[in-house]
Amino acid sequence: MASARTTGTTARPTGARAHHPQPAGPRPTRARDWAEIQERMLVPLYEAVYDRLEVGPASSVLGLGCRSGLALLLAAGRGAQVSGQEPREELRALAHDRRLRVCAGARPAAAVPRSAHSLVTVFEQLPGAGESAPVVAEAARLTLPGGHVVLAAWGPPERCESAPVLDVARRMAGRTTARDPFELSTPGALEDLLDPAGLRPAGSGRVSCPFAYPDLDSAVRGLLSTGLFEAAEEFSGASLVAKELEEALQPHLRPDGSVRMENVFRYLIAERPR
Repeated sequence: MASARTTGTTARPTGARAHHPQPAGPRPTRARDWAEIQERMLVPLYEAVYDRLEVGPASSVLGLGCRSGLALLLAAGRGAQVSGQEPREELRALAHDRRLRVCAGARPAAAVPRSAHSLVTVFEQLPGAGESAPVVAEAARLTLPGGHVVLAAWGPPERCESAPVLDVARRMAGRTTARDPFELSTPGALEDLLDPAGLRPAGSGRVSCPFAYPDLDSAVRGLLSTGLFEAAEEFSGASLVAKELEEALQPHLRPDGSVRMENVFRYLIAERPR
Protein backbone atom coordinates (compact mmCIF):
# COMPACT_ATOMS: atom_id res chain seq x y z
CA MET A 1 0.00 0.00 0.00
CA ALA A 2 1.13 3.54 -0.61
CA SER A 3 2.25 5.45 2.45
CA ALA A 4 0.42 8.61 3.41
CA ARG A 5 2.31 11.86 2.89
CA THR A 6 3.39 13.82 5.94
CA THR A 7 4.05 17.44 6.75
CA GLY A 8 7.01 18.92 8.51
CA THR A 9 4.98 19.49 11.65
CA THR A 10 3.95 15.86 12.11
CA ALA A 11 6.36 13.69 14.06
CA ARG A 12 6.93 10.13 12.98
CA PRO A 13 7.78 7.21 15.25
CA THR A 14 11.18 5.77 14.42
CA GLY A 15 13.20 2.90 15.76
CA ALA A 16 15.13 5.29 18.03
CA ARG A 17 12.13 7.21 19.32
CA ALA A 18 11.17 6.67 22.94
CA HIS A 19 7.91 4.82 23.39
CA HIS A 20 5.39 6.85 25.39
CA PRO A 21 2.09 5.02 25.15
CA GLN A 22 -1.09 6.99 25.60
CA PRO A 23 -4.55 5.61 26.26
CA ALA A 24 -6.71 5.04 23.21
CA GLY A 25 -9.63 6.92 24.77
CA PRO A 26 -12.71 5.74 26.66
CA ARG A 27 -14.08 2.61 25.08
CA PRO A 28 -17.73 3.66 25.41
CA THR A 29 -16.92 6.75 23.29
CA ARG A 30 -15.31 4.62 20.59
CA ALA A 31 -18.26 2.23 20.62
CA ARG A 32 -20.70 5.09 20.15
CA ASP A 33 -18.55 6.50 17.33
CA TRP A 34 -18.84 3.11 15.62
CA ALA A 35 -22.62 3.03 16.01
CA GLU A 36 -23.21 6.67 15.07
CA ILE A 37 -20.53 7.23 12.38
CA GLN A 38 -18.84 4.14 10.98
CA GLU A 39 -21.30 1.26 11.04
CA ARG A 40 -23.56 2.64 8.29
CA MET A 41 -20.66 2.55 5.80
CA LEU A 42 -21.19 -1.21 5.47
CA VAL A 43 -24.95 -1.12 4.85
CA PRO A 44 -24.49 -1.84 1.09
CA LEU A 45 -22.62 -5.02 2.07
CA TYR A 46 -25.31 -6.16 4.49
CA GLU A 47 -28.11 -5.48 2.04
CA ALA A 48 -26.35 -7.19 -0.88
CA VAL A 49 -25.90 -10.38 1.16
CA TYR A 50 -29.48 -10.36 2.43
CA ASP A 51 -30.80 -9.80 -1.08
CA ARG A 52 -28.63 -12.59 -2.48
CA LEU A 53 -29.79 -15.08 0.16
CA GLU A 54 -33.39 -13.84 0.24
CA VAL A 55 -33.34 -13.23 3.99
CA GLY A 56 -36.88 -13.00 5.33
CA PRO A 57 -39.36 -14.44 7.85
CA ALA A 58 -38.09 -18.00 7.31
CA SER A 59 -34.50 -17.00 8.17
CA SER A 60 -32.67 -17.37 11.46
CA VAL A 61 -29.66 -15.05 11.38
CA LEU A 62 -26.73 -15.05 13.79
CA GLY A 63 -24.13 -12.29 13.56
CA LEU A 64 -20.66 -13.19 14.86
CA GLY A 65 -18.76 -10.11 15.97
CA CYS A 66 -21.94 -8.14 15.33
CA ARG A 67 -20.70 -5.05 17.20
CA SER A 68 -23.61 -2.68 17.87
CA GLY A 69 -25.94 -4.70 15.66
CA LEU A 70 -26.99 -2.62 12.65
CA ALA A 71 -26.72 -5.63 10.34
CA LEU A 72 -29.02 -7.58 12.64
CA LEU A 73 -31.51 -4.71 12.70
CA LEU A 74 -31.67 -4.76 8.91
CA ALA A 75 -32.26 -8.53 8.91
CA ALA A 76 -34.97 -8.16 11.56
CA GLY A 77 -36.59 -5.51 9.38
CA ARG A 78 -36.96 -8.21 6.72
CA GLY A 79 -38.76 -10.44 9.21
CA ALA A 80 -35.82 -12.68 10.18
CA GLN A 81 -35.20 -13.98 13.69
CA VAL A 82 -31.87 -12.48 14.77
CA SER A 83 -29.28 -12.87 17.50
CA GLY A 84 -25.62 -12.03 17.83
CA GLN A 85 -22.31 -12.49 19.56
CA GLU A 86 -20.04 -9.58 20.43
CA PRO A 87 -17.08 -9.82 22.84
CA ARG A 88 -16.86 -6.11 23.67
CA GLU A 89 -19.16 -5.09 26.49
CA GLU A 90 -19.55 -1.48 25.37
CA LEU A 91 -20.72 -2.57 21.90
CA ARG A 92 -23.06 -5.19 23.37
CA ALA A 93 -24.65 -2.49 25.51
CA LEU A 94 -25.47 -0.48 22.39
CA ALA A 95 -26.93 -3.59 20.74
CA HIS A 96 -29.06 -4.17 23.80
CA ASP A 97 -30.27 -0.56 23.58
CA ARG A 98 -31.55 -1.54 20.13
CA ARG A 99 -33.44 -4.43 21.77
CA LEU A 100 -31.24 -7.02 20.11
CA ARG A 101 -30.37 -10.36 21.68
CA VAL A 102 -26.56 -10.28 21.77
CA CYS A 103 -24.24 -12.17 24.10
CA ALA A 104 -20.50 -12.33 24.65
CA GLY A 105 -19.88 -16.06 24.48
CA ALA A 106 -20.24 -19.03 22.22
CA ARG A 107 -24.02 -19.46 22.58
CA PRO A 108 -26.51 -16.64 22.01
CA ALA A 109 -28.88 -18.14 24.61
CA ALA A 110 -29.03 -21.32 26.63
CA ALA A 111 -32.26 -22.40 24.94
CA VAL A 112 -30.80 -22.19 21.44
CA PRO A 113 -29.55 -25.57 20.12
CA ARG A 114 -25.92 -26.12 19.21
CA SER A 115 -26.54 -25.39 15.50
CA ALA A 116 -29.78 -23.50 14.97
CA HIS A 117 -29.27 -20.82 12.32
CA SER A 118 -29.95 -20.80 8.63
CA LEU A 119 -27.45 -17.96 8.17
CA VAL A 120 -24.37 -17.02 10.18
CA THR A 121 -22.64 -13.80 9.14
CA VAL A 122 -19.08 -12.69 9.84
CA PHE A 123 -19.23 -9.16 8.47
CA GLU A 124 -16.77 -7.22 10.64
CA GLN A 125 -14.79 -9.74 12.68
CA LEU A 126 -12.30 -11.11 10.15
CA PRO A 127 -10.41 -7.95 9.03
CA GLY A 128 -7.82 -7.44 11.75
CA ALA A 129 -8.78 -10.60 13.66
CA GLY A 130 -6.00 -12.44 15.46
CA GLU A 131 -6.98 -15.85 14.09
CA SER A 132 -9.48 -16.32 11.28
CA ALA A 133 -9.77 -20.13 11.24
CA PRO A 134 -11.39 -20.48 14.72
CA VAL A 135 -13.94 -17.80 13.85
CA VAL A 136 -14.96 -19.65 10.67
CA ALA A 137 -15.06 -22.97 12.52
CA GLU A 138 -17.40 -21.45 15.13
CA ALA A 139 -19.60 -20.02 12.38
CA ALA A 140 -19.85 -23.46 10.77
CA ARG A 141 -20.67 -25.08 14.12
CA LEU A 142 -23.61 -22.72 14.63
CA THR A 143 -25.07 -23.20 11.15
CA LEU A 144 -27.85 -25.63 10.33
CA PRO A 145 -27.05 -28.36 7.77
CA GLY A 146 -27.95 -26.84 4.45
CA GLY A 147 -27.55 -23.34 5.90
CA HIS A 148 -25.07 -20.67 4.92
CA VAL A 149 -22.08 -18.84 6.37
CA VAL A 150 -21.08 -15.49 4.94
CA LEU A 151 -17.54 -14.16 5.33
CA ALA A 152 -16.63 -10.60 4.41
CA ALA A 153 -13.32 -8.80 3.88
CA TRP A 154 -11.88 -5.76 2.19
CA GLY A 155 -11.54 -5.95 -1.57
CA PRO A 156 -8.19 -5.52 -3.36
CA PRO A 157 -6.28 -2.58 -1.84
CA GLU A 158 -5.90 -1.00 -5.28
CA ARG A 159 -9.72 -0.77 -5.40
CA CYS A 160 -9.95 0.81 -1.93
CA GLU A 161 -9.10 4.47 -1.47
CA SER A 162 -8.99 3.88 2.29
CA ALA A 163 -5.96 1.57 1.93
CA PRO A 164 -3.25 4.27 2.37
CA VAL A 165 -5.22 5.70 5.29
CA LEU A 166 -5.45 2.32 7.01
CA ASP A 167 -1.72 1.89 6.45
CA VAL A 168 -1.22 4.48 9.20
CA ALA A 169 -2.14 1.70 11.65
CA ARG A 170 0.71 -0.52 10.42
CA ARG A 171 3.32 2.24 10.21
CA MET A 172 2.65 3.56 13.70
CA ALA A 173 2.39 0.22 15.51
CA GLY A 174 6.16 -0.12 15.76
CA ARG A 175 7.27 -3.65 16.57
CA THR A 176 3.86 -4.68 17.84
CA THR A 177 1.74 -7.09 15.84
CA ALA A 178 -0.73 -4.91 13.95
CA ARG A 179 -2.85 -7.06 11.67
CA ASP A 180 -3.10 -6.18 8.00
CA PRO A 181 -6.81 -5.54 7.25
CA PHE A 182 -6.15 -6.61 3.64
CA GLU A 183 -4.67 -9.96 4.60
CA LEU A 184 -7.79 -11.79 3.43
CA SER A 185 -8.12 -9.73 0.26
CA THR A 186 -5.67 -11.81 -1.75
CA PRO A 187 -7.22 -14.27 -4.25
CA GLY A 188 -8.32 -17.49 -2.56
CA ALA A 189 -7.66 -16.30 1.01
CA LEU A 190 -11.28 -16.48 2.14
CA GLU A 191 -11.85 -19.73 0.23
CA ASP A 192 -8.93 -21.37 2.03
CA LEU A 193 -10.81 -21.00 5.31
CA LEU A 194 -13.78 -23.10 4.22
CA ASP A 195 -12.58 -26.67 3.85
CA PRO A 196 -11.02 -27.00 7.36
CA ALA A 197 -14.36 -25.82 8.78
CA GLY A 198 -16.34 -28.37 6.77
CA LEU A 199 -17.89 -25.75 4.48
CA ARG A 200 -18.10 -25.54 0.71
CA PRO A 201 -18.23 -22.40 -1.47
CA ALA A 202 -21.65 -21.34 -2.73
CA GLY A 203 -21.08 -17.95 -4.32
CA SER A 204 -19.37 -14.62 -3.84
CA GLY A 205 -19.67 -10.98 -4.76
CA ARG A 206 -18.15 -7.52 -4.52
CA VAL A 207 -19.95 -4.48 -3.16
CA SER A 208 -19.11 -0.79 -3.32
CA CYS A 209 -19.00 0.65 0.21
CA PRO A 210 -17.97 4.32 0.09
CA PHE A 211 -16.71 5.77 3.36
CA ALA A 212 -18.34 9.22 3.50
CA TYR A 213 -18.15 11.63 6.43
CA PRO A 214 -19.50 15.16 6.93
CA ASP A 215 -16.14 16.48 8.13
CA LEU A 216 -12.56 15.52 8.97
CA ASP A 217 -13.22 15.05 12.68
CA SER A 218 -15.99 12.54 11.97
CA ALA A 219 -13.72 10.67 9.57
CA VAL A 220 -10.97 10.33 12.17
CA ARG A 221 -13.39 9.27 14.89
CA GLY A 222 -15.12 6.79 12.62
CA LEU A 223 -11.91 5.14 11.46
CA LEU A 224 -10.52 4.93 15.01
CA SER A 225 -13.72 3.20 16.10
CA THR A 226 -12.97 0.22 13.82
CA GLY A 227 -10.36 -1.08 16.27
CA LEU A 228 -7.73 -1.37 13.53
CA PHE A 229 -5.63 1.41 15.07
CA GLU A 230 -5.47 0.14 18.65
CA ALA A 231 -1.93 -1.26 18.39
CA ALA A 232 -0.74 1.98 16.80
CA GLU A 233 -2.32 4.05 19.57
CA GLU A 234 -0.74 1.87 22.25
CA PHE A 235 2.69 2.22 20.67
CA SER A 236 2.71 5.78 19.32
CA GLY A 237 0.01 7.51 21.35
CA ALA A 238 -3.55 8.37 20.46
CA SER A 239 -2.85 12.04 19.67
CA LEU A 240 -0.10 11.30 17.18
CA VAL A 241 -2.12 8.60 15.44
CA ALA A 242 -5.06 11.01 15.09
CA LYS A 243 -2.75 13.64 13.56
CA GLU A 244 -1.35 11.12 11.08
CA LEU A 245 -4.87 10.06 10.16
CA GLU A 246 -5.86 13.67 9.51
CA GLU A 247 -2.87 14.06 7.19
CA ALA A 248 -3.57 10.80 5.36
CA LEU A 249 -7.18 11.90 4.80
CA GLN A 250 -6.24 15.21 3.16
CA PRO A 251 -6.37 13.84 -0.43
CA HIS A 252 -9.99 12.80 0.21
CA LEU A 253 -11.12 16.13 1.67
CA ARG A 254 -13.70 17.88 -0.51
CA PRO A 255 -14.24 21.63 -0.95
CA ASP A 256 -17.28 21.55 1.36
CA GLY A 257 -15.18 19.99 4.14
CA SER A 258 -16.61 16.48 3.76
CA VAL A 259 -14.49 13.36 3.30
CA ARG A 260 -15.21 10.54 0.87
CA MET A 261 -13.27 7.39 -0.05
CA GLU A 262 -14.45 4.82 -2.57
CA ASN A 263 -13.99 1.23 -1.37
CA VAL A 264 -14.88 -2.29 -2.39
CA PHE A 265 -15.72 -5.13 -0.01
CA ARG A 266 -15.92 -8.80 -0.94
CA TYR A 267 -18.21 -11.43 0.54
CA LEU A 268 -18.02 -15.19 0.25
CA ILE A 269 -21.05 -17.44 0.74
CA ALA A 270 -20.38 -20.92 2.09
CA GLU A 271 -22.79 -23.80 2.63
CA ARG A 272 -22.74 -26.33 5.44
CA PRO A 273 -23.44 -29.69 3.70
CA ARG A 274 -26.48 -31.64 4.84
